[in-house]
Amino acid sequence: MIKVLVADDHKIFRAGVKRLIEESSDIEVAGEAFDGFDALAKLRREDWDVVLLDINMPNKSGLDIVRQMKQEKPKLPILILSMYPEEQYAVRALKAGAAGYLTKDSESEELIAAIRKVVKGGRYATPALLEKLLFELDGERDVPKHHALSAREYQIFEQLIQGKSLTEIADAMAISVKTVSTYRTRVMEKMNMENNAELIHYAIQHGLID
Repeated sequence: MIKVLVADDHKIFRAGVKRLIEESSDIEVAGEAFDGFDALAKLRREDWDVVLLDINMPNKSGLDIVRQMKQEKPKLPILILSMYPEEQYAVRALKAGAAGYLTKDSESEELIAAIRKVVKGGRYATPALLEKLLFELDGERDVPKHHALSAREYQIFEQLIQGKSLTEIADAMAISVKTVSTYRTRVMEKMNMENNAELIHYAIQHGLID
């Protein structure tokens, strides 16, 4: 029996994933975690065959959790199950150590297939994601500037291009305005831009916002 830990901050979503998974006779949801710290604590207390992890978790970035989990248990496969489309986070997640990436609107059959594949030591990605990853790893095209951002910097970038103020971002992420300002400065430096308007223009050009 494949033992799964589901880490997501939405209880209803965890319940839905559990129902889907338990339709398979060889997979069971043996544990649930409501945030990053809870996921890491459960990881340390028990052995798991695979972790299903949301990328947008309270207290600790999903990508940071992936890195920490892989440091502590290098052989543990982590499958990202996210509301964000592949082009925003998938390559970043795989480079952080995730074994696969699925969006939350994926079919249940695809989720089951992905779990079975990563548990056997494989990697799971859609054809479009594989192509994107190969392009980046092979250096066959210039890597977009936003790919140089860390997970937390990208979260700040994502909210800046939505037109949110530093205070709004700080409230949403439960951090100080000073911390948000520091991350904003890093984003501007890494992307060689001077203001939010340039960030928004860049985001539109790269299809990150409509």
